[in-house]
Amino acid sequence: MTDIALNESLGHSYAQALERLHNALENAGRAQGAAKLLAVSKTKPAAMIRQVWQLGQREFGENYLQEALEKQAELTDLDGIVWHFIGPLQSNKTRSVAEHFDWVHSVDRLKIAKRLNEQRPTHLAPLNICLQVNISREESKAGVLPEELEELAKEVATLPNLRLRGLMAIPAPTEDISAQRQPLAALREAFTALQSSLPDAPLDTLSMGMSDDLEAAVLEGATLVRLGTAIFGARPSA
Repeated sequence: MTDIALNESLGHSYAQALERLHNALENAGRAQGAAKLLAVSKTKPAAMIRQVWQLGQREFGENYLQEALEKQAELTDLDGIVWHFIGPLQSNKTRSVAEHFDWVHSVDRLKIAKRLNEQRPTHLAPLNICLQVNISREESKAGVLPEELEELAKEVATLPNLRLRGLMAIPAPTEDISAQRQPLAALREAFTALQSSLPDAPLDTLSMGMSDDLEAAVLEGATLVRLGTAIFGARPSA
């Protein structure tokens, strides 16, 4: 595919994603701008990120640390780009994440939060944190259980180099929008409860909704929807 064709195809997909979010907000009776796109660029080359940035996108999500660091190094000239780490986070990766990202969505235990806090460079702004909640209680999924969320949130909120911004979840997949909405509603309710119990924390972010359940997520109050395939196309088979 030529660069021109790639630009046209990517531009069309990005425009469709923005229109889909616009329509979802309208149908939910929410203000335009109440939710924004996080472009999930894992496995996609830096050239594609550059093109989407040129279209006005500023927030990008990456799952794989080494791949992300290589792309960041290639894209240092892009003003205003905001990097979100949204993949599983092991202890041996926290330093690089603390040094090179603006957001982390996948914090689910205090040990990881403390390491990020200790390793965040002092010349950078506090690292924005979303706590990952295992809202569907899947044994195979990471995330703090709902009944343990408040205790973890209160601990994270005390760490000076972190800013607790909200919650993230990846519910069990289903094609039925009513079934999609149930765990998303539970996450919203947990978020609202946290806002009440931690009134001084800057809790403003519900990171939920992906290419298959964007509409359900917007109906349930998502403020950040994570779209990869809908923008960049299918990922290569493993």
